[in-house]
Amino acid sequence: MSVLDIFGHVLLVEDNPGDVRLTREMLQNGELEPAIHAVSDGPEALAFLQQRGEYADAPRPDLILLDLHLSRMDGDEVLEMMADDVRDIPVVAVSGSQEGAALKLDDIEDDVEACLVKPIEPDDLKDVAKAL
Repeated sequence: MSVLDIFGHVLLVEDNPGDVRLTREMLQNGELEPAIHAVSDGPEALAFLQQRGEYADAPRPDLILLDLHLSRMDGDEVLEMMADDVRDIPVVAVSGSQEGAALKLDDIEDDVEACLVKPIEPDDLKDVAKAL
């Protein structure tokens, strides 16, 4: 059993289709086989987590990979608006640059388990899983 088996459902909040594809490939390559549910912005992420509208039958994710720089609502805003009943879901913030991650991390460090720089590397995610 892999340490990453705890992540049966992953909610990927990412507005770049290329990054969605790369992350899907990384997560579903080899020993990692979670169901990946991708949404492209903050309002969609909140609807998924609250099981509203087209996401009424959405599963509760075991992990949220949250891009910090989204087009309609930044990742920190998503974190602020998450309902209390989903606050126990581990959130890994994702940024396109180390500098961008460092700037945002100061504001959100209490709400996330880790911050990774894109593209996400399997070993980095394994390290986060072990820490959880």
